[in-house]
Amino acid sequence: MTPTHRVDLNCDMGESFGAYTLGHDEAILPFVTSANIACGFHAGDPAVMKRTVRLALRHNVAIGAHPGLPDLVGFGRRNMALSPEEAYDMVVYQIGALAAFVRAEGGQLHHVKAHGALYNMAATSAALAEAIAEAVYRTQPEACLYGLAGSELIQAAQKLGLATANEVFADRSYQPDGTLTPRNQPNALLTDPAEAIAQVVRMVKEGQVRALSGTDVAIRADTVCIHGDGAHALEFAREIRATLHHEGIAVQAGPQHRAAL
Repeated sequence: MTPTHRVDLNCDMGESFGAYTLGHDEAILPFVTSANIACGFHAGDPAVMKRTVRLALRHNVAIGAHPGLPDLVGFGRRNMALSPEEAYDMVVYQIGALAAFVRAEGGQLHHVKAHGALYNMAATSAALAEAIAEAVYRTQPEACLYGLAGSELIQAAQKLGLATANEVFADRSYQPDGTLTPRNQPNALLTDPAEAIAQVVRMVKEGQVRALSGTDVAIRADTVCIHGDGAHALEFAREIRATLHHEGIAVQAGPQHRAAL
């Protein structure tokens, strides 16, 4: 059977640092097609970055920089007041660090995906989105920018002619405007694996997601984020990959789009 749909499975990785180990990177890599590697601000350190890049290359997984806010204590998930210029500077810095490790190992940086609060803030702030897109354009113009489906990040990248991938989430609930339910609100996370997988299949095949309000929201799913730090992350990664195959959905990196200027 020839697949009629395709999607990328991405996972945030390289989030251990120092004496602290987070996630199940090596075990999950066989089930994903792209890895977003922390760059030392919200998590990660030089040794972890190098090790994770090597693991991703070994498994033929596309590598992306995962820049976040400088907030180790809050894991980059707390909003910070920052100017577009500050956002630009910190994203350039982090892309440069990860890209250097990728180049040193003989690879090529495939994409950039902002982390946590920086990602969510830029999803609705045109100024922050433009700063992040500009950082990618000036440092890695051939790279793809991953952003929340239909968000300001996607629009900013398209204006510059960057390749984009509209991202959806397996284990997060949605608001009627297509944004993610904030983590500090009830029902922000989907804890039932069957429910999360059903949401992914519908987003990919039908282009729809059911918001918490009960309304359907149109959505484009080029890449699906699965979180690698949960207690059952490995089982979920294995199950979602198998389900997508059963549904006739091809799983591969690179379902991205570049707008014509």
